[in-house]
Amino acid sequence: MKVLIKNLYHESARIKELVFQRYVKDVILISIGVTMATIGLKQFLLPNDFLDGGAMGLSLLSERITGIELSVLIVLINLPFILLGARQISWEFAIKSILAILALSLLVHFVDFKILTTDKLLISVFGGFFLGAGIGFTIRGGAVIDGTEVMAIYMSKKTSLTVGDFISIFNVFLFAFAAFLFTVETAMYSMLTYFAASKTVDFIINGIEEYIGVTVVSSKPIEIKQAIIDNLHHGVTVYNTESGYGKGGLDPHKNKVIYCVVTRLEVTKLILEIQKVDEGAFIVQHAIKDTKGGMIKKRPLH
Repeated sequence: MKVLIKNLYHESARIKELVFQRYVKDVILISIGVTMATIGLKQFLLPNDFLDGGAMGLSLLSERITGIELSVLIVLINLPFILLGARQISWEFAIKSILAILALSLLVHFVDFKILTTDKLLISVFGGFFLGAGIGFTIRGGAVIDGTEVMAIYMSKKTSLTVGDFISIFNVFLFAFAAFLFTVETAMYSMLTYFAASKTVDFIINGIEEYIGVTVVSSKPIEIKQAIIDNLHHGVTVYNTESGYGKGGLDPHKNKVIYCVVTRLEVTKLILEIQKVDEGAFIVQHAIKDTKGGMIKKRPLH
C-alpha cells in the first residue's frame, strides 16, 4: 500500500512538473511573439501607413479611418474572436490570447522604435516578416494575437467553406476596401505585407495547414485514448497493429496505435495530455489540408 501511495505521489509530481514546464515554454514563446509583432508594427508598418491582412489589418485600417488609437482597436476587434475561441477551443486558450493581445496593445501604445527605412518594398517584406513571426510564435505558445483564424475555424463548421477559403475571402474584401478608400498602390503593398507575414507564419509553425493528424505509439494506449476523450473531447481512432523493430529489437507482439486529428491551435495541449500519461510515447505529426465530418466539425458549442 505504501509503495502504491509513493508511486502515485511521484506520478502526480511528474505531471505537475510537466505542466509547469509547458506553461513556462508558452510564456516564453508568447513573449517573443508579442515583441516581434510590436517591432513589425512600430518600426515598419505604422510609421509608413501600411496595412496587413486579418484582424490586425482590420485594426490598422480602422485606425486610419477613425483615428482611434491602434492599441485600443487591437483589443476591441480581437475580443469577439477570442470569446468565440473560448467556446470553440478552451478558456485556457482564450485567457492566454487575451493576455497576449493586451501585452501587444500596451507595447504598441508605450514603446517607440527608430524607423529603419522608408523604402516601401523593404517595409512590406520586413514588416510582414516581423508581424508574421510574432503571430507564429504566439500560436506556438498556444494563443493568438490575430483572431481571424478562430473565426475561420468557426465558419468552416457552419458552412461549406474551408478555413483557408474564409481567410482568403476575408482578406480579398479587406484589400479591396483599402484600394477603394486609399490607393491601389496601398492595397498592393498591403497584400505584399500579408504574403510575407503568412509565409513567415508557415515557417514558424511548420506549415499553414489548419489541421494536424497525430499518430501515437505507446505502451499505454487505453489510458491515452481516455485522456484525449475526457480532457479534449476529441474523437480517437485506435488501430490494432503488430510491432516491428524498436528499442528492444524485433517485437512480434500485437499493439495498439492511436490516431487523432486536431486543429493546429490544439496540438500543444494534445501533446501535453499524451505526455502526462506516457512521456516516452512515440508521437508523429503530419499536416492535413482539411477535414470533413467527424468530431472536428461537429463538436457542440458548449
